[in-house]
Amino acid sequence: MYMPSFTVSRLPWLPAYWTGIVLSCSVGALFYAATEKTIEADASERFRNMALTAQSAIIGRIKTYTDVLRGSASLFQTQNELTREQFHNYVDGLNLEQEFPGIETINFARHVMDADRAVFEEVQRHDLAKVASGYPPFAIKPAGKREEYTVLTYIEPISAWAHKFGADVQALPAVEASLAESRDTGLPTSSGTKVSLNSTTVGLGMRMPIYRADMPHNSVGERRLAYVGSVGIGFSVQNLVRGALDDIPVHNVRLRLVDPQALAVQSRRQPQVLYDNMSGAERETISDRKYFHVSLPVEFNRRLWEAHFSIHKQNLYTGFDAYVPWLAMLAGMTSSALLYALFHTLASSRRRALKLAQDMTQELRSSEGRLQISNENLRRLAAHAENIKEGERKRIAREIHDDLGQNLLALRIEADLLASRTSARHHQLHARAKRTLQQIDMTIKSVRQIINDLRPNVLDLGLGAAVDWQVAQFRQRTGIVCDVMEDLDDMAIDDGCATALFRILQESLTNISRHAQATRVRVELRLLHARITMTISDNGVGMDASNRHKPGSFGLVGIEERVKILGGTFTVTSRPGAGTTIEVSVSAALNLAVPAPIMPAPALPSVAAIVRKLTRV
Repeated sequence: MYMPSFTVSRLPWLPAYWTGIVLSCSVGALFYAATEKTIEADASERFRNMALTAQSAIIGRIKTYTDVLRGSASLFQTQNELTREQFHNYVDGLNLEQEFPGIETINFARHVMDADRAVFEEVQRHDLAKVASGYPPFAIKPAGKREEYTVLTYIEPISAWAHKFGADVQALPAVEASLAESRDTGLPTSSGTKVSLNSTTVGLGMRMPIYRADMPHNSVGERRLAYVGSVGIGFSVQNLVRGALDDIPVHNVRLRLVDPQALAVQSRRQPQVLYDNMSGAERETISDRKYFHVSLPVEFNRRLWEAHFSIHKQNLYTGFDAYVPWLAMLAGMTSSALLYALFHTLASSRRRALKLAQDMTQELRSSEGRLQISNENLRRLAAHAENIKEGERKRIAREIHDDLGQNLLALRIEADLLASRTSARHHQLHARAKRTLQQIDMTIKSVRQIINDLRPNVLDLGLGAAVDWQVAQFRQRTGIVCDVMEDLDDMAIDDGCATALFRILQESLTNISRHAQATRVRVELRLLHARITMTISDNGVGMDASNRHKPGSFGLVGIEERVKILGGTFTVTSRPGAGTTIEVSVSAALNLAVPAPIMPAPALPSVAAIVRKLTRV
């Protein structure tokens, strides 16, 4: 049978196909691992919060037991001689079985020196003869002589603790050291030694010293003299912990409560385990890889226990958690495959676009060259238009001055003569002539203002004089304080350059009066190395950089274009609330050989000259 053969050259898409498969599988595996880690971290955090809740419950119960101990101590502290009946009624009122189920017993141990032992034993036997049955015959246990004893004399409930009646708790070395520390400090203490509460329950005890109420106990010496004995409680560690574990919403949580300060009896090198809710066979199955572990401290009367919580990871996972990593892997593979296909398509399109872009590049470059030439032509045209505009302003100003100015002045003289000749006999005509004379004066003033607006005559006196005049006009019009710093050394400056700088100054001062809200303006005009630098700064509100080219605002744009025409530089420095500074630097085009003569501005004809002209007419 004929089998067609395919080669890579015939199927160029095969390498890209396998690359996409490998990439998709890699991304899917990465998504699977990341999702699995996230679920595990979330479960670990939830278990830690559960352990913190259990820790708080254990600490709260210990505090409650300590409060019961302090209350019992206060009972003995307030009364030097408390009877067994009173003590029985007090403990019975606490209702330990319902209110404090972890507490198994409350007792009082009398401190007795060996010299007082015989009297103490006689007093106890005599006291027992007066109470109801329940207490066994009194005898100090264990037998034998010691320098001092701490004998359990009051125990409740006596029915379960009769075998402890008369026991010397100080006989154990660890308990003796703990009682001595408690006696000298006045604080509750625990030896950390396990106590057999009954045949199946192991517990711990806490004791608190009792001092005579009529004796001071502020120092160690005073406490030792006033020391009477101690009140103690015995509680079940199992009952203490069981209620805390009941608050955890998951099952099969292992809790090991360890006292590192107390060594186990079987092995002096291992810390004492106070509680462990797992059997020996179950302990062997715990693996760090399959279990979550949390270790938290638990303070118990200046002893620091360690609570070790463990749980199998599967107990914290839901049924859906097992499928989430696979769903994430599927999503990762699908999305990466789609992205790779899109990328491959875009890459092919990019290659085609590059071919088209290469064809367009040459055309764009030629268009850019033509655009640069067009920009240069526009700039030269703008410069030419500006020169024509300034020349036309100058011509119009001179024609207004020469023709309209002389005619207005002649008309004023006629009106003045008419007013003088009618003042005596024609009062109404005289009043009309005076009003006409005032109207002519206002017209002459307006004409002079128009001439100055078109092109101030002061420009013919030099740039420095023009700047001083313009700043003075600005100060008079706005009331803003202005400072002028000038350093031109009386050098002649090209007329076009001087006119452009004057127009830039006018535009800048106009912007300040409209927008800056300034109270002070500073103008600096300096000549350095054949360049003129003009700086205009104010203390106004400033502006944002985004407002520089705001639509409909052409002030700064016009200044920038004027500077470009002159081939100079232009910078604007401004911040909101910090004022604005404009700096312009252009070539001065100096004539260093012989300064050009300054032509005086044409003035209006004098009154005498016009009178002579009229007389001749």
